[in-house]
Amino acid sequence: MTTDQPATVQPAIDQPAAPEPRTPFHDPVRYVALPRAAGLTLSPDGQRLVTSVATLDEKGVKYVSALWEVDPTGARPARRLTRSRQGEQGATFTHLGDLLFTSARPDPAGKDGDDEPPSALWLLPADGAEARIVAARSGGVGQPVVAAKAPVVIVTADVLPSARDTAQDERLRTARKEAKVAAILHSSYPVRFWDHDLGPATPHLLTARLTDELTDESTDELTASPAGHPDPRLDLRDLTPDAGGALHEAAVDVSPDGATVVSSWLRPLARGSLRSVLVAIDTRTGERRILVDDESAEVASPVVSPDGRWVAFIRETISTPHTAPRVTLGLVPLGGGSWRPLAESWDRWPSGARWLPDSSGLVVVADDGGRAPVFRVDLASDQVSRVTSDDAAFTDLRVAPAGDALYALRSSYLAPSHPVRIDLAAAANGPVAAVELPAPAPAPELPGTLTELETTTADGARVRAWLALPDPAATGQPAPLLLWIHGGPLGSWNAWSWRWNPWLLVAQGYAVLLPDPALSTGYGQDFIQRGWGAWGGPPYTDLMAITDAAVARSDIDGTRTGAMGGSFGGYMANWVAGHTDRFRAIVTHASLWALDQFGPTTDAAYYWAREMTAEMALANSPHRFVERIATPMLVVHGDRDYRVPIGEGLRLWYELLSRSQLAADAAGATPHRFLYFPDEGHWVLGPQHALLWFGVVSAFVAEHVLGEERALPELLG
Repeated sequence: MTTDQPATVQPAIDQPAAPEPRTPFHDPVRYVALPRAAGLTLSPDGQRLVTSVATLDEKGVKYVSALWEVDPTGARPARRLTRSRQGEQGATFTHLGDLLFTSARPDPAGKDGDDEPPSALWLLPADGAEARIVAARSGGVGQPVVAAKAPVVIVTADVLPSARDTAQDERLRTARKEAKVAAILHSSYPVRFWDHDLGPATPHLLTARLTDELTDESTDELTASPAGHPDPRLDLRDLTPDAGGALHEAAVDVSPDGATVVSSWLRPLARGSLRSVLVAIDTRTGERRILVDDESAEVASPVVSPDGRWVAFIRETISTPHTAPRVTLGLVPLGGGSWRPLAESWDRWPSGARWLPDSSGLVVVADDGGRAPVFRVDLASDQVSRVTSDDAAFTDLRVAPAGDALYALRSSYLAPSHPVRIDLAAAANGPVAAVELPAPAPAPELPGTLTELETTTADGARVRAWLALPDPAATGQPAPLLLWIHGGPLGSWNAWSWRWNPWLLVAQGYAVLLPDPALSTGYGQDFIQRGWGAWGGPPYTDLMAITDAAVARSDIDGTRTGAMGGSFGGYMANWVAGHTDRFRAIVTHASLWALDQFGPTTDAAYYWAREMTAEMALANSPHRFVERIATPMLVVHGDRDYRVPIGEGLRLWYELLSRSQLAADAAGATPHRFLYFPDEGHWVLGPQHALLWFGVVSAFVAEHVLGEERALPELLG
């Protein structure tokens, strides 16, 4: 596959046009151009639903998001609200129904030549007037959070540690930029996160009151405000001038009356460790008090009840090398007092909690048997009931003001995220199917079918998987099999993925197996505990057992198989390579190789120290078995991967070439390959890089699994 021409190039006049591929998955160029929905927000009156849709820019090198309105009743088609080259994100409605969002669009009142402005806060009035900037800082602003019944908005913004005010922060940033200074002096941990460096600026919480002038079209736009802007601006006030790194990756909510912000807050501990607590901050005075400080757990993701009395939160126990974490709900009075567990006996891991309008309970999502349904949690009884019956995963829950309906994004391996309506009233009598709403883009046609597979292991555990199969009429013979191993490892194959999408390879005739081995979520705490601290044990044997079940099918060719995985899945691909030669090819992406080396260099080393002892890490480290590797391996790694640092990929590559059974010969030849991305992180996110990734992976597995030679992407040079 080559990627040197855009999909819109027309054939020469004297040549017949090539037939249109049957689905976008038969043409990766068309696939990467598919629209991608994310995020959902509902207006206070329940009449407007807004989502964000990312599409390729005209050069095909990046995705740009726009805001679209979806009719909650399902009667009208979706309509686009915003357009710009820079895109719009983080939409939320104010208490009056105006729409706030962030964008790096040029400021109409900005300085000449400022062609790369930071992300600013914009307001799109409910009456349809033109969007305008209402807050801007040289360091940009993050997604807004608003009070449900008051004109209060909270934003995050990065602030340099020595800046006393906005003006000094801007001056310091300009000075560093002009002097080409990027140095950072650290005094605490962590220093980087996933794919970016941390510091010297740190996130702070800023607040402002939304004034009538922001949406008053009668304002004389020829009369500049005191700040020199023709449009009124929010007076953002720093609530957390002493935050330091405490708000790194913080989750924030605000009380309905706007008086209190509740946020997670990182507290430094001994030996470079951190633990998250919950704090309440007075939006008028900035006074901060501890709401929940649990020495045995991390607490985060607060949501304030509509009556302003309670804060629900997620509690994750601090793991040890011998005990896996457990995730539950907690409840604490907003005014202060003891917290209590909520639905503590429920053997699932909740997330994405939203309150019911009468504050009687919550709706949450939890992985469950290869799905991620919606559940209702009742405060009075602690009872949990399932709301949705779909074989799907839900995110971005939004409850209608009357409490009779719930809106969400639904996805599965049959369709990417799209908006749906769920009848909460009907769900009181049992789980219901979500009703699809008119989406900004239709779901793509798939090149095959999806079925479910399960087996029982030697220790009696049930292991299940999704199996994506090509159309049998397309080949008329059993399909070669690719085993895909999910990352995490605390996760599940239950939702659509744009990065690892099995239908791309199904379109090439492969069957793709998506199993949930030990450590996967959605099967209970004991299933997680089976693999805790023993990565090379039950997770590996579970994968082999479910692969045995797949190749026993008459529509699978067990003589032509390969294995692929990323992150923990890449770790497991490396472990598989050193413990069996049953696969003809192995693709290992962003993978852990030498666990003793990985632990101190990952971006959250303190967390890794909780997970495995030095003895466990050594016993479960794939690098110890490199001499046994007799399977061709494709190694993929990005230099900006700070979760699994590039040293893992570099060492794996050298040891494959120097010590595996397929080591380089006297002429330097080897069947192993290394695909290196200097400017990608843990995930390959650039559209053209994604095409290269797929082209190389496709050629590699075709060569070794099918015995077919395929051209590599021309843009590799």
